[in-house]
Amino acid sequence: MSITQRANMILPGLALTSAVALLAYAAEHVETSLLGGRWIESLVLAIALGIAVCTIKPLKPTMKPGIDFSAKFLLEIAIVLLGASISLSAIRGAGVWLIAGIAIVVVLSIAATYMIGRVLGLPPKLATLIACGNSICGNSAIVAVAPVIEADSQEIAAALAFTAVLGIAAVFLLPLLYFHLGMSVPQYGTLAGLTVYAVPQVLAATAPVGLLAVQTGTLVKLVRVLMLGPVIFLLGVITKAETAGTDGRTGHHHSLVPWFICGFLGLMALRSFGLIPDALVAPMQTISGILTVIAMAALGLSVNIRSVAHAGGRVIAAATLSLLTLGAISYGLILALQIQ
Repeated sequence: MSITQRANMILPGLALTSAVALLAYAAEHVETSLLGGRWIESLVLAIALGIAVCTIKPLKPTMKPGIDFSAKFLLEIAIVLLGASISLSAIRGAGVWLIAGIAIVVVLSIAATYMIGRVLGLPPKLATLIACGNSICGNSAIVAVAPVIEADSQEIAAALAFTAVLGIAAVFLLPLLYFHLGMSVPQYGTLAGLTVYAVPQVLAATAPVGLLAVQTGTLVKLVRVLMLGPVIFLLGVITKAETAGTDGRTGHHHSLVPWFICGFLGLMALRSFGLIPDALVAPMQTISGILTVIAMAALGLSVNIRSVAHAGGRVIAAATLSLLTLGAISYGLILALQIQ
């Protein structure tokens, strides 16, 4: 098949996913104007709108190649570019024990959350998505991990939808802990950085307490985000090894780590060594964000709403119990490090 033929096949679905993504950005803009903030991110809106479009009117078969292209290849490109936004220089302001403690919290949280999900009857891949999203950085971690473990559209949509709601709830509820449990400002900033999903949400959760809480929470959160690289690398190795074993191809040469994970780690290393100019970082983040929203629109257009609804109760229970577990583990770290 020629490049022109391939492009003609992809174009209709790509145009549709781009249109849904554009509508999601417009909805986010309206939300910000009316409510004064982004309570539901454009990528979650893109999934919801995609599901709505697919539910209202079944899509033509000609749309499928472009939708698949957007959901897979564009998402992989977005993940590669995401690596440029993560620099190891973030750890310079944190002590060795705090860094080690954050890594331990992430590992324990992933393990505990996965077990909770499996006990509640969630499929292994969905339990993994919720575990990584809960333990590292919410939507970004789910989006990055999904193609590595080869999760399907329903699993991704379910994980994103319910962790998004829980992330917003955490922003509102965490300040209550500070005001009612008598925590110090550094303790609260550390707790927020360890438990809240996204960096903007950390800022929202710590701003009412003061600048020191914001600075502490942001630093802890940035170190926590750095765990994304090692986690997706290990998951890539495990998934490929399991696939090779299942398919009986252990004697053949195959890539243990997906190409986009290598690209992600490569750009992260380049950024850490100062080889990516600061002027390029913001545009790369913007492009990564746009491609991610388009990919999420494609995932929404591929989702069977009945499957998501069926998993709803169990996903909510798993995500809620996981967040409570993460909070308990994080508070244990605060006590162990004697943060005052």
